[in-house]
Amino acid sequence: MREVYENEIYRNHLKERNDKQYIMLGFSDGTKDGGYLRANLSIFEAKERLTMLSRAFGVNVVFFDGRGGPPARGGGRTHQFYASLGKNIEHNEIQLTVQGQTVSSHYGSINGAQFNLEQLLSAGIENAVFSESNFSLSNENRDILSGLADISYEKYLELKKDPKFVPYLEKISTLKYYSQTNIGSRPVKRNSSSKLNFSDLRAIPFVGSWSLLKQNVPGFYGVGTALNYYFTSGKWEGVVSLYNDSLFFKTLIENSAMAMKKSFFPLTAYLKNDPEFGDFWNMIYDEYLLSKKMILLLSNQSELMENYPEREASIEIRNDIVLPLLTIQQFALKRIHDENDDESKNMDLYQKLVIRSLFGNVNASRNST
Repeated sequence: MREVYENEIYRNHLKERNDKQYIMLGFSDGTKDGGYLRANLSIFEAKERLTMLSRAFGVNVVFFDGRGGPPARGGGRTHQFYASLGKNIEHNEIQLTVQGQTVSSHYGSINGAQFNLEQLLSAGIENAVFSESNFSLSNENRDILSGLADISYEKYLELKKDPKFVPYLEKISTLKYYSQTNIGSRPVKRNSSSKLNFSDLRAIPFVGSWSLLKQNVPGFYGVGTALNYYFTSGKWEGVVSLYNDSLFFKTLIENSAMAMKKSFFPLTAYLKNDPEFGDFWNMIYDEYLLSKKMILLLSNQSELMENYPEREASIEIRNDIVLPLLTIQQFALKRIHDENDDESKNMDLYQKLVIRSLFGNVNASRNST
């Protein structure tokens, strides 16, 4: 952006447009590549640097956020997210996308649209009026948050590099069936080769597949390990201060708690003794348990999201619809995996079960924030 701003032709172009520059930052691929904490902090710091640079050149920067439904795609508690950014990030105007699965639930009725628009407007007001308290990160808090992000990233990297990572998604999840449902805006992967590589995976089916496994790995994995490191190394008081002082960090933790609240590991517990994927499943489950334990300790709660009973109730109501469908889906996926024979007389039936239940689950999960 510095190079662009220093370009005389482009700078004249901006002057004709009232010195306004739009910059889009995407959440989904960042989370897929870097894990939850590292991706969110990186975007936060990028906005700070871009704001400082733009102000130095007299340019009014407008950030255009690509935000999905679940926290792993930039969703979650959008109001609190924008209210927590502080004065070092330009916020006179914002633009954001709302992905397809949440458009109807957020803006499909007059009451819903009014409520969600009011939430966004009040976030801007809150950020401006209370800009001196609970919004700016002190150097000490910034160091702690960066340390947490680094540890979380290393833990996520360990999972991502595991040789079972892609095969697990390919065989146990609905990943490869997204392209057969004709409901996605993009293909499952970025090339047409038969081999599935991590770098080729698109974020929407990637996050969606974890969601339909009810594991939500991109929304929490590594958070527990990072918090536990500070707890066991005698640095926990600093993390508690960060949580109490920084609305940005508190929002990240609350969104992660939401991702875990929507998880349901009994759905795939049959895998814990699986000869191929047992160790991998247990690695994910252990991090889930650790993350839940540490977030409850940090937030001084006995249950995830106990401070938001209305959202907790919404998740429970949705689970009454989703879990039976997901059980059918897991049954079909297990049969496909066990038979592993395209010529099997039942293979077509099982694949239809996966796809049909995928339709139902996507519709039931539209209100997924």
